[in-house]
Amino acid sequence: MVLISKILFFTSHHGFYTVILLIVFFVLVSYLTKKIWFLIPIIPLAIVNGIGGQFINAWFLNQYGTESTAIITSDIETNSTLNEMYIHDYEAIVKKQDGKYTSTFFSTTTASIYPIENAIRIPRTDFPFPVKYIPGYEKNIVILYNQSEQGQKELKYSKLAPVNSAKIKYEADKTNREFIEEYISALEDYTQSYDDGNYKAELKELREELKQLK
Repeated sequence: MVLISKILFFTSHHGFYTVILLIVFFVLVSYLTKKIWFLIPIIPLAIVNGIGGQFINAWFLNQYGTESTAIITSDIETNSTLNEMYIHDYEAIVKKQDGKYTSTFFSTTTASIYPIENAIRIPRTDFPFPVKYIPGYEKNIVILYNQSEQGQKELKYSKLAPVNSAKIKYEADKTNREFIEEYISALEDYTQSYDDGNYKAELKELREELKQLK
């Protein structure tokens, strides 16, 4: 597992050098075997690594890694951009199983984040956040963003969004069955995840309103 983690760390953090190594390896194999078709995998593998290297690393570490915490100690904005946003270089320290810390690094484009989605979300500097790694190579981490304090707040906010939307419709027309049912559905979804007494009481009142509505 440690060897796999080291390989994935290298390929996800050093894309250019990975392509060079792929070229050297397959050219050498092609030369030794006298078979030119060994050159075919170079481009597909380079593309896969360039697009999904950090995603593969994130899946592997989340699946087989040990949970711990890390703290970002440095956040430097670079001159490079991705989707019109500046890329940041980060340094961090990772808590090992013995309680001591080791250093690591990543950037906006190389960070492995779980859950895997089309978004790059990095925790704040100076605040501990959950990660996973393979013991023996703590340098390679996956950020468990949804379990971080920031992630929990954003998740709660996303759950509240449909509640607020449904509430606006309901308050505009409290006799509209469709609006009441939508509000009830949004509150049910929210209260399944968060034990909020106020919303549960409101949910109970809405159900009674719906029963009385002809």
